[in-house]
Amino acid sequence: AFTHVFTFGPTFRAENSQSRRHLAEFYMVEAELAFTESLQDIMQVIEDLFKTATNTVLSKCPRDVELFHKYIAPAQKAFFFFLSCRISYSEAMEILKQASQTFTFKPEWGCDLQTEHEKYLVKHCGEIPVFVINYPYDLKPFYMRDNEDGPQHTVAAVDLLVPGVGELCGGSLREERLPFLESRLQRLGLTDAYQWYLDLRKFGSVPHGGFGMGFERYLQYILGVDNIKDVIPFPRFSHSCLL
Repeated sequence: AFTHVFTFGPTFRAENSQSRRHLAEFYMVEAELAFTESLQDIMQVIEDLFKTATNTVLSKCPRDVELFHKYIAPAQKAFFFFLSCRISYSEAMEILKQASQTFTFKPEWGCDLQTEHEKYLVKHCGEIPVFVINYPYDLKPFYMRDNEDGPQHTVAAVDLLVPGVGELCGGSLREERLPFLESRLQRLGLTDAYQWYLDLRKFGSVPHGGFGMGFERYLQYILGVDNIKDVIPFPRFSHSCLL
């Protein structure tokens, strides 16, 4: 009944991350689009969201933005124009393997992209936002749509990498085909735990997809702030929960 649905609110993570781009509690925009069978649609909505939000910030808070760009990040004005690059995960791996620099985590097909990999890919593409699509099947959650693409088994997933931050958005087409979900959950031993999810498909669904965008990381990017703890009033992270 609803073609576009979104939520914006607190999100929590249990991972013990102490980096400059992770919080234990952060805000995230989460959107779902019904009646879509294309990652292109998802990427277009991500791009439109970024442009609309940024234009609103620029029009309503120009003095605040200028303050950051003058004293915090003098070179941070590239985001005014959203020129993006689009590559597949397999292409990203080839770029990383041919890189002249040595990575702490060796890039191998089937492994997740680390922060150092994300930064290199953004640099390689000219310091502009980079969409990476079609990740390995075993790397992503069960609900992402199977591409059914042979030996290098992938799912229709997409991440948006941006300069200075790394991953800003992550999304996918959702698996709406009940037999595919049943088979995967059975292999993972999760059928009982996710029977309610299977019922959502069993009793009616449509092709759809969605994504999430971390709000604090978005602020980091457009303002040029180095540490995510500086763009939220009360930063909560591992071993720190100040009220």
